[in-house]
Amino acid sequence: MPAQMCAAGRRWGRRQRALLWAVLLAAWEAAWGQLRYSVPEEMPKGSFVGDVAKDLGLQLTEQSDRGFQIVSEGRTRYFALHGKTGHLVTAERIDREQLCRLVEKCVLRCELIVEGEMKLYEIEVEITDINDNEPSFREAEIELRISETTAPGSRFPLSEAHDPDSGRNSLQSYELSGDEHFSLAVQAGPGGDQRPELVLAKALDREEAAFHELVLRASDGGDPARTGTARIRVTVLDANDNAPVFSQAEYTVRVPEDVPVGSTLVTVTATDADEGPNGHVKYSLKKVSDMASEIFRLDYETGEILLLRNLDFEEGNSYELEVQAYDGGGLFDTTKVTISITDVNDNMPEISVTSAISEISEDAPSGTVVALLHVQDRDSGANGEVRCSIDKDVPFRLQRSQGNYYSVVTAKELDREQVSEYNVTVRAADGGSPALQSSAVLALRVLDVNDNAPVFLEERYSARLAENNAAGALVLTVRATDADWGQNARVRYRLAEGRVRGAPLSSYVSVQAETGALYALRSLDYEQLHELQLCVRAEDGGAPALSSNVSVRLLIVDENDNAPQVLYPAPAAAAGSGAAAAWSGVELAPRWAEAGALVAKVVAVDADAGQNAWLSYELAKATEPGLFRVGLHSGEVRTARSPLARDAARHSLLVLVRDHGRPALSATATLSVVLAESVAELLAELGSAAHEAAAPGEPAASLTRWLVLAVAAVSCLFVAFLLLLLALRLRRCHHQQLLPPDSGALRGVPVSHFVGIDGVRAFLQSYSHDVSLTADSRKSHLRFSAASCCDTLPARPPPDEPAPLLGDGDPAGALPSDPAPSSVSFCGQILCATLPCTAPLSFLPVYCFDEAFTCGSKFFFMVQGNNCD
Repeated sequence: MPAQMCAAGRRWGRRQRALLWAVLLAAWEAAWGQLRYSVPEEMPKGSFVGDVAKDLGLQLTEQSDRGFQIVSEGRTRYFALHGKTGHLVTAERIDREQLCRLVEKCVLRCELIVEGEMKLYEIEVEITDINDNEPSFREAEIELRISETTAPGSRFPLSEAHDPDSGRNSLQSYELSGDEHFSLAVQAGPGGDQRPELVLAKALDREEAAFHELVLRASDGGDPARTGTARIRVTVLDANDNAPVFSQAEYTVRVPEDVPVGSTLVTVTATDADEGPNGHVKYSLKKVSDMASEIFRLDYETGEILLLRNLDFEEGNSYELEVQAYDGGGLFDTTKVTISITDVNDNMPEISVTSAISEISEDAPSGTVVALLHVQDRDSGANGEVRCSIDKDVPFRLQRSQGNYYSVVTAKELDREQVSEYNVTVRAADGGSPALQSSAVLALRVLDVNDNAPVFLEERYSARLAENNAAGALVLTVRATDADWGQNARVRYRLAEGRVRGAPLSSYVSVQAETGALYALRSLDYEQLHELQLCVRAEDGGAPALSSNVSVRLLIVDENDNAPQVLYPAPAAAAGSGAAAAWSGVELAPRWAEAGALVAKVVAVDADAGQNAWLSYELAKATEPGLFRVGLHSGEVRTARSPLARDAARHSLLVLVRDHGRPALSATATLSVVLAESVAELLAELGSAAHEAAAPGEPAASLTRWLVLAVAAVSCLFVAFLLLLLALRLRRCHHQQLLPPDSGALRGVPVSHFVGIDGVRAFLQSYSHDVSLTADSRKSHLRFSAASCCDTLPARPPPDEPAPLLGDGDPAGALPSDPAPSSVSFCGQILCATLPCTAPLSFLPVYCFDEAFTCGSKFFFMVQGNNCD
């Protein structure tokens, strides 16, 4: 009992070890991407072969969207993968005898491709044989001719039965029935096949029986066993003592697979020494396969073996035939014919695209797999060696994967902006001579990535826009292009933030987001703004977006929209209200002025620029034409000739100031010029002008009142001065006349002192005067001091050389020759016209000396003069 238990334990241990080795072998095969299954032949379509998903550890939920593909060798697809269960099932009914008629072990190979992962797994399925074919004889009836003189024990080869099944299901035994004269013997052939032979067990007697009917039965080893039968008819002949003899015991021939149909491959020859019918030899095929019988034909009379159809080295590379030669007397001889097929390069390489993608991003890393190819050539040897290549001008390369599989991978990073689509041609060439080639084209589109910023067509933009433009006027259009595609190449424009004169830049100009058109939002004024500097940004539609900037310079072009503005003389409306406005633009000139003497200067400006601001002056209207002229570019009013006595004292000049714009704009200035010979005449003219310029309804006595008050105040001061002067004179012992009387003419005063600035100014306002009178005329002097001038033109005569004031002659020379003190007299005449502060005429000091203390209605006194405002 213990011994039995030990034996059972050892058997259990062996079974466990065998199971463990099987599990380890399956795991090892799965790890190396190779699976092996077996399935009986003739299984219906959809029969289970193996659980591929479980054996490879594939998760169907993860791979459902990636897809599987079963690739089989040859043109027929025998297996498929169930998408839901992951089981390998049969796709067609498989006939082992049709697929593997020349192979003992029938194995079908296929590949499982996981398209999403670009992985490849090899699967081998062994097709096991079932007993689906019974043994069969090539000839259902066999006829034998045996001479009656044949000795017992003679053997006669019989046609072999053929069973396509393998193993125990193949042919196993023969049986003979029907006659006691014959028995059956089975010989083993060189290849292990069974060759039946008919053995003559008892001598024949033609007179006893001319024919013998036998039945040969062949049985296989299946369960249940299948059998096939052939009927044998033996004809007993008269004696024939010479059998045919072949010239060779074995015939061997090598032919190329491209030999034409109908060609004679080999001719077998046998001779018979007999004569007559016993010497006539005929030929027959005794042993031939079904495939060979479809390819070759034996001419029974000549022994020629002819080709019935095209040979294919890949279908079969060698065939063996057994040819029998027999004579008319039933004697025969047998020979073996071996036909070897040599390969010819008649098959082009085949390229199958098992998995491929049609789109790839341009930022895909180098080495990305884009396609998986299977390459094969049905030829053998060098003719079946395939070399694959790819165009060199594409950024892809071939990479051998395993077996006959190749991967097409990226050789470098792609750039869609250079090439957006690729047609990758993969070429396969075999090693034949000449080599055969085939190709496959992979169409691949490169998907865009936002890797290019917009680029403006110009580095910087500038435009000119005339001022006073309409709001919304188009200034210019900026344009940027983006080398990307689609949304990534869609460019939009916008203004960069900025401020102009304290206001946002966007209130001056705007840019159209789609077109890049730049519009002015307001009317621009050159006098306020000469140019605009702004920045336009172009931004694409990528994520993240890329952008670039460009500077735009907008120059405002000046237009002649501003008329000249006269600064001097001031317009009458700007001079104030009332009588003060009447003095605006009044200029003084002496009657003895020479031609070309400066009378006044018209000062004007133009707010425009350039040619629009170039000013020219011309005298449009004058009271006395030809007396005055105006400088074309300086605006200086000068005398065209010396004034004549017949010329009026008051002249009105209308000066036209015009710019050079198109059209030209102009302004006018009115000047009133007073020609005066003496102070009295000057005052009279000025008073008359003031009276005429007074506003309607205003009493003229207002001006007179102020003049009277001014004269009264001066008279009081003059009387006090006279009293003081008399007291001083009485103390002196002699008197001398200091200054001779004169006409009080103004001929010695420079012309420039008559030029009026800011209205009317008196011609002697700029001097501060010290008058000193003594009893001795040689010590008396008149001194002008320039240090006390106030906002007027500077005095021309130097302090030490006073200009002649009252006449053209020398003041010393004008002294009388009689130095008697009793004749000493002097007079100082000063007139101060005191007007309101708004009046242009502020002060008019005039000095006049006479021989007597009184000169008409004038007051005489010695005075130190100051400006009177």
